[in-house]
Amino acid sequence: MVGSGGSSRGRRLPVRSAQEAPLSAAPDTPRLHLRIELAPGRRLGPGKIALMEAIAAHGSISAAGRAMDMSYRRAWQLVEEINALFGKPLVDSKVGGRRGGGASLTPAGLVVVARYRAIERAAGDLTRQHLDALAAELPTGGPGDDGDASL
Repeated sequence: MVGSGGSSRGRRLPVRSAQEAPLSAAPDTPRLHLRIELAPGRRLGPGKIALMEAIAAHGSISAAGRAMDMSYRRAWQLVEEINALFGKPLVDSKVGGRRGGGASLTPAGLVVVARYRAIERAAGDLTRQHLDALAAELPTGGPGDDGDASL
């Protein structure tokens, strides 16, 4: 899949739902959300990566947007931002017609997703004990708990 040589045609990446915790298995544990500022105003974060993964999985910008509960217009805007961010296409789109068009990640797009996920895993590994320590300071009764949360 990601990282194997050759063409990106036909490859599909797993799609993470917007609610899926990127760096933890349990939904009630602290999570780290990684946004990388490559240069001033040039950011790559979980939303753009999730859209790229959805495009790879669904083969279309429209279907990826629907899967993420995002308008087609917003999905297209993000694809344009993604392609401009690196100065080369990371998402390749084909205009509809008899075959219906479609979209896929370019080899560079596959590499960017793989590198982002590798950075995300490494950051999660390095911060896990600190996140667990922060979680230990939280009140245990849930919302509205009168415990001391004045950290």
